[in-house]
Formats: sequence, C-alpha cells, structure tokens
Amino acid sequence: MKVIFVCLGNICRSPMAESLFRQMVIDAGLADQIQIDSAGTSDIAAGSPADSRTKAVLAEHDLSADGLIARQLNDQDFYDADYILVMDQMNMLDARSMAPAGLADKVHGIYVAVAGKEDHWIVDPWITHRFHDTYESLSEALPAWLKQFQKELNRA
Repeated sequence: MKVIFVCLGNICRSPMAESLFRQMVIDAGLADQIQIDSAGTSDIAAGSPADSRTKAVLAEHDLSADGLIARQLNDQDFYDADYILVMDQMNMLDARSMAPAGLADKVHGIYVAVAGKEDHWIVDPWITHRFHDTYESLSEALPAWLKQFQKELNRA
C-alpha cells in the first residue's frame, strides 16, 4: 500500500504528516506493507527542505526530518498511490484537478477517516505560524487512517 500526504508547497503540513505517519507505521510493525511519501500541489518550494518550524516540532517529538525535500505531486503519484491525503479544501480541488482520468477518487481529505470530523481540515501553519496545532491535528487524524489501512491489509 502507498500513501501520499499532500499540501500546497510540501514544506509544512505534508512532510510533518509523512514523518509522523512513518513512525506510526513502524511502531505498528507495518513498515514493509505501507509506503509513505509527501508532495505539494505546487512546485513553489520544490527542492527545499521542510520548513524549519516543521523540523522543530518534529524534533520535539523525536521524529526525523531526514529526506523531507519538497516536490510537486505528479501523474505517476496517482498511478502508484492507493491514497492521496490532502490537508485542506484547496489542496483537494487542486489535487483532483491534477489527477489523470479516472484517478481523482484516490484523493481524500485528511479527516475523512475520523468519525464525526469528516469535514475538518488542517490550516496551513505557514500562514498561521501555529505549527504545534498542525501536529496536534495530525495526531488526531492519522491514527484513524492507520486503523483503516490495517483493516484493508488484513483483508488482503
């Protein structure tokens, strides 16, 4: 299974999600079954490392920022991924419009797996400067995805 987290520039929310979810997958003993990546809908920061404030929050939680280099979502991602999880409504619109024919249904909102919060989103901390809020939101949303993926893998 392959999961790609997506935000606008791939320097704040999606790399934070990638690092946090990677550790969750390792802790669950599923690293050989779930691949994790991240990308941005824009190429505005392509080639840049994760934002220093993202790195700082990850470090506070003993999570690695190694290898988190911004890149833009591309056609091959839609073919390779099982799930493309986006952080906000604009990411949803952009990612779905970027999808090759018939693949837009792989794009889901980050909170879709959280019962009662399916319509929630994660605001860009590059704008709000609230990087800890981003971490807390991801800590709320990602366990529900892990449970869903575990169920799917057990059925396979």
